[in-house]
Amino acid sequence: MRIWLSLMLLAAASAHAAPPTAAEDDVGRFMAEKRLVERLDQVRTTVSEKVSNGASTVALKTSELVFNAMGFLGMPYRRGGSNADTGFDCSGFVRAMYQQTVGLLLPRRANEQAAATQKIDRQDLQPGDLVFFNTMKKTFSHVGIYVGDNKFIHSPKPGAQVRVEDMGVAYWKTRFDGARRVLAGEPAQIPPAP
Repeated sequence: MRIWLSLMLLAAASAHAAPPTAAEDDVGRFMAEKRLVERLDQVRTTVSEKVSNGASTVALKTSELVFNAMGFLGMPYRRGGSNADTGFDCSGFVRAMYQQTVGLLLPRRANEQAAATQKIDRQDLQPGDLVFFNTMKKTFSHVGIYVGDNKFIHSPKPGAQVRVEDMGVAYWKTRFDGARRVLAGEPAQIPPAP
């Protein structure tokens, strides 16, 4: 299983990212230091057991979701953007990752994504959960995907790129609005047939 996860991470990085940047090197070191691949493998095993007992199949794909999202590190922010060809804004990034990896189409805006998902306590965060922030003096005005160890990946703002941030940094800590989990049947929309 660990070999599969490592190959998936390598494929995601090569399929979506430009040549490695300092940020990607930092993320690689972070993942190695925190043994993130191993921890995601453990989450995947635990979730697989729960799925076999009837839990959400969405949860089974959360480790794949995180790996897919990491493959977009360095992608430019674009207001209203929702695809790899043009770039992403925060909610467009989250929406695209869930559609590509899990097959669910979340609502377009961050506040709508918060409304369409299940509220969870911060201490219950798992990789793949959504984290929301008040960055525009409005509740749920920014969203990212939790990757573990108090970190999240997101498309932050104009002039910036998709990156991993620490939720313990004062800026994010004071603006934290809550955490949500995507469950099967929760999202307001289903992707249309091709």
